[in-house]
Amino acid sequence: MPLLASRVRNSVSETTTPLRLGVDPRFTDRERQPGLDLLRALAIIVVVIYHAALFGFKLPGRVDRFGWIGVDLFFVLSGYLIGGQLIAPLTRGRPIDLRRFFARRALRIIPAYFVILAVYAFLPPWREYPEMSPLWKFVFSLQNIGLHGGTAFSHAWSLAVEDQFYLLLPVILILVRRWARARFVVPCLIVLGGIGLRAFLARQNLAETGVSFRGFQTWIYYPTWTRLDPLVFGVVLAAIEKFRPRWWRRLMNLAPWLLLRGLALLVYALYLGEGDYLTAAAAIWQFPLIALGMAALLVCAVSPRLVLRRVKIPGAAFIASIAYSAYLVQKLVIHFVSQFCVTHNIVLTSAGALCVVELCVYAVATILFLAVERP
Repeated sequence: MPLLASRVRNSVSETTTPLRLGVDPRFTDRERQPGLDLLRALAIIVVVIYHAALFGFKLPGRVDRFGWIGVDLFFVLSGYLIGGQLIAPLTRGRPIDLRRFFARRALRIIPAYFVILAVYAFLPPWREYPEMSPLWKFVFSLQNIGLHGGTAFSHAWSLAVEDQFYLLLPVILILVRRWARARFVVPCLIVLGGIGLRAFLARQNLAETGVSFRGFQTWIYYPTWTRLDPLVFGVVLAAIEKFRPRWWRRLMNLAPWLLLRGLALLVYALYLGEGDYLTAAAAIWQFPLIALGMAALLVCAVSPRLVLRRVKIPGAAFIASIAYSAYLVQKLVIHFVSQFCVTHNIVLTSAGALCVVELCVYAVATILFLAVERP
């Protein structure tokens, strides 16, 4: 494994600019797209806002309650970018180098993840909640199975979804490569299968006031098999870009038209979940509609027809780069800041308090990024 890691690092360094002290090579990548940086930065910002609200840092009108959709934006981006890495060699007639792919993913995500997992495991007083799922589930990326809210490090469920998806995706791509029709059939089966499965599970968890929220969390919100829509849409976009350049150009030209439609889809999907209780319709359709809306925004972010692709928002690239570390540390930091505010009689609902939370999350994330994730 050390030899493999060395080879991977060497191969990566050959394709990037020389690393200067204090400079993240991803900042100097000429292929980097500001639009994707902006989406990734927005994703982590709204997710932190959502989780901060759980600890009392609420916004006026409770708009913070919609921040959970940032995870779906992460999924679409991940499917597009990581799926694109896997698809790229297939466009050149080369096989997928599974060993290199998994080694690169491991070097990218495992060190920082296990540092934070160690904090949760060995420093219980630091946890945001006393109860925590069994450690072995986190070690084997199964923490999203049988999960319910109100437990420590529960936000790592989305990392488990991605890990499980990328274990299967290379195998699926290899099989699809040998059967042309499967390129259309497999994504449709996954999305339609997810809709059917959510319909079945919603029916199984119906109560007098709609779908049981506890059942929804455990059986629909967290499990991998019901949350694949955005990842699949991201991979499909990557496949269109690589294999169907004519289709891709049409999508790029449609970006101005897609922008408002994508936002409208997101608004409607969120509206579905706004009743006094969770309806079966929301449990079934909310996720695929949000995934479609996010996929439309991704197209808008990379289209030359819109300014999102060209305009660099100050700080977006930096926040995008530390987003993974920020996602890992967010609840630990929010918990500490909330305790500090309560102890010092600081109003949690003030805009200043929420800004302090965001800044503290990014400060700790920067340390984790520089000390563990980037090396």
